[in-house]
Amino acid sequence: MQKRRLGRSNLEFPPLMFGGNVFGWTADEATSFKLLDACVAAGINAIDTADVYSVWARGHQGGESEIVIGNWLKRRGKRDDVIVATKVGAQMGSGDKGLSRAWIMQEADASLKRLQTDHIDLYQAHRDDPDTPQEETAQAFADLVKQGKVRALGASNFSAGRLKSALEVSKAHGLPRYESLQPLYNLVERPAFEAELEGLCQAEGLGVINYYALSAGFLTGKYRSEADLGKSPRGGGVKKYLNARGLGVLKALDEVAARHKATPAQVALAWLIARPSVTAPIASATSLDQLQDLVKATELKLDRQDIDALNAASG
Repeated sequence: MQKRRLGRSNLEFPPLMFGGNVFGWTADEATSFKLLDACVAAGINAIDTADVYSVWARGHQGGESEIVIGNWLKRRGKRDDVIVATKVGAQMGSGDKGLSRAWIMQEADASLKRLQTDHIDLYQAHRDDPDTPQEETAQAFADLVKQGKVRALGASNFSAGRLKSALEVSKAHGLPRYESLQPLYNLVERPAFEAELEGLCQAEGLGVINYYALSAGFLTGKYRSEADLGKSPRGGGVKKYLNARGLGVLKALDEVAARHKATPAQVALAWLIARPSVTAPIASATSLDQLQDLVKATELKLDRQDIDALNAASG
């Protein structure tokens, strides 16, 4: 599987990243271990998680996904074969959040402990924190890099203006910069990334590892009417796509998929993988069958006709 460099870092990513939000939530530990083993066997050795996963589930406080990954890393060994990305800044069950130096340093150590490792490959600011000076955040992240606890830095959910200023702060102070952005981006939600962030990332040489690559499952084609919304715990989140435009995108996915003997999910991911600005879209699965569907997307090559059809339906 051909690797792609993340920004200007020394991290080499596969063209698809596995989303670890499901670990300890909709995938129990045994299932998670099978998924992780299968991911690495298929060449998808980059795993995305966050300290806050899965605080939204009843009885969870955050850290559940990292704990599962940590248990798997301990059992598996070969830590350097896997890229582990996690995040800090979103509100934990304790109520703590933000990008202050004190919280970043405390939570980085907590993530390392849960992950049972001595370093985080990619440590990301999960959400912007306008209440903390960007200089303070940048220095805290720089110290983690200097201490060997973090290899590279990234940002998630930043506006173009705040991402630009963060890069300027890092440059002005000679500190490690954000090498990647993790934005929401997929075939049915394009403007938020394409309007300003995409051009900024390309101009600055930042990698892009976008989340919700399959729109919470909508782009798999599983949800085509309101009657389908009860098919999974995430069903309620896709109701907003059940309109003329969303159904038009599904129609275009069906047509391209039929030409390639592929699935809509594979086509939706292949469209992202073909986007010059994207390093690796993030997608998750809760079964080995779903995972194999994702893996096949990395082998699917769309032609200009395919991409034009998808762009026209989703533009």
